[in-house]
Amino acid sequence: MDLEQPHPHSVSVEISGCSKHDARIVFDTLCACFESDRRADEVPEELHETRPTVWLGTFDVADEHEGAPPARLAHSVDADLHGGYWAIEHFRARLDSLFAVQDLSTVSGDQERELHLRLQSR
Repeated sequence: MDLEQPHPHSVSVEISGCSKHDARIVFDTLCACFESDRRADEVPEELHETRPTVWLGTFDVADEHEGAPPARLAHSVDADLHGGYWAIEHFRARLDSLFAVQDLSTVSGDQERELHLRLQSR
């Protein structure tokens, strides 16, 4: 088991509660703003018709780009963010410029913070 700490400038994002189309919009928008482990041609897939799907991506907030305009979603998207305090705050500020963001819950630890958010079109 790898116990290495995540990169201090990275934010892990888990997206759920949405269609694969909305998941792609969120990831494409975030990839336009930050370096990511997701490829530009990577399309979210739903692997099961009745089980919920969770899509994952990691973004480096230290390598920020000009970004994209606010995104248009068909429905709301639930997102869980995990990362260091600075990275989470920086990432959250960028999300506010791209989506209408509703805070659902926050968990703070010694070195990391977790946010559970709902993203909607602005």
